[in-house]
Amino acid sequence: MPTALLIADVPWLLYRSYFALPKSIVGSDGQPVNALLGTVNAILTFYDARLPARPDGVVACMGAEQADYRVRLYPPYHAHREPMPAELAAQWKQAPALLQSLGWTYATSDELEADDVMFSHARVEEERGGCALLLTGDRDLYGAVSEQVAVAELLKGGAHGEIGPVQVRERYGVEPQRVPDFIALRGDPSDGLPGAPGIGAKTAAELLREHGTLEDTLAAAQSLSAAHTTGMRPRTAAALRENAELLLDFKQIATLQRIDVEAPVDRSTDFAAGASMARHLGMGRLAERLTRLEA
Repeated sequence: MPTALLIADVPWLLYRSYFALPKSIVGSDGQPVNALLGTVNAILTFYDARLPARPDGVVACMGAEQADYRVRLYPPYHAHREPMPAELAAQWKQAPALLQSLGWTYATSDELEADDVMFSHARVEEERGGCALLLTGDRDLYGAVSEQVAVAELLKGGAHGEIGPVQVRERYGVEPQRVPDFIALRGDPSDGLPGAPGIGAKTAAELLREHGTLEDTLAAAQSLSAAHTTGMRPRTAAALRENAELLLDFKQIATLQRIDVEAPVDRSTDFAAGASMARHLGMGRLAERLTRLEA
């Protein structure tokens, strides 16, 4: 993919960094800054000289912990997740100022989740003829992938790969636009969605390749004759019929929502200002890295 707008999943990066890096990494106030450090360093990976091109810009996205409409559709949505640790919550509050100090666009939503904010920015960039690279570990965003939008894959050694339409088909067995249907059938443990009883990834992909959409798959299951002529197993057809309404709710939950967002203003990363903020927070090594990038 050519040089692209980098759209970062800040909640995922913060959680990932908080649990991956030692809590002994502290700032000027003696409190942990490991989540902040890991988040910025992950984004800066895309500015290293060994990569073919630097991003055109960065949009750092946050949002609601869970969208209310998703909880209304399925109350156990996200209910299995542990409360945010206090040390992470403190860094969560500091993240916007640090990210904005670097000249990166900060985007959030009070009603919808970071995934939805990322999806919306990706579509805006696509519509104006650009490309977008989504920095996230949330596979819901495979549903945003297109010829102009890819998901970044962080690899060992500071490198990265890209997940485009071909890779989504290889991993899920369906087209990107069918990812919400796939998640509804297979389930998503990270969001607390169980999927259809007895239906795993392989069967979910087979059903969607055979019938097209979740709705068409459920319609086939409603007819015993259709279930037999299409090769659908009776047990699978029964599981689909008995859980049809819930599976449609799961698809709604897994479908990324488009919200009104503006394309970010074209501007370069301000490494000097970011270094100043990093020093203020007591993050000396990060400040040194940013100073080197400025040079």
